[in-house]
Amino acid sequence: MIRFGVLGSGKGSNFRALAEVFRAGTLGAQPVIVLSDLEHAGILDLGRKFEIPCHFIAPGPFRTKMSPEAEGEIVQLLREAQVDFVVLAGFMRVIKEPLLNAFPGRILNIHPSLLPAFPGLEAWRQAVEAGVPEAGCTVHLVDSGVDTGKILGQSRVPVLSGDTAESLHARIQIAEHELYPRIVREFAGHLLPRD
Repeated sequence: MIRFGVLGSGKGSNFRALAEVFRAGTLGAQPVIVLSDLEHAGILDLGRKFEIPCHFIAPGPFRTKMSPEAEGEIVQLLREAQVDFVVLAGFMRVIKEPLLNAFPGRILNIHPSLLPAFPGLEAWRQAVEAGVPEAGCTVHLVDSGVDTGKILGQSRVPVLSGDTAESLHARIQIAEHELYPRIVREFAGHLLPRD
């Protein structure tokens, strides 16, 4: 079974979607470790609920990235867990070289916009403020930029008249919970050894 690690900072709703599809036997990949930069993040509680090893990694002094030592600790834990790739599920830090070099082309992220539109924070709010007719979500490979890596899949969500940032975000999350497991399944399938 292909193995993946999960990094998250929040409640973990995308991780829950992945873990539930795995439990149903249809993901084709197994989450084997959950790591967070926040000691009391909901994603750690979820990981324990699904009986997956969980760890808090102290992020260091920076606000938007992990310290090199912290990222090195993440790499060590992921390697010890023998992961084949890494999934970001609401991880609110920019990934740097230690992790990028350890898993080149094997770190996936989901972003709540139709990239390249609206990279960065609160993309759903950016979409409402811009008055665009549709928004959505994108699964992409992580590179050294912010939401700039190769796009693996997208799901479109209409922006309705009267939408608030919150109502649009809620509908985008529903799309995320369908898209992320599908793309993770496809990605894992490409990693399987060929006869």
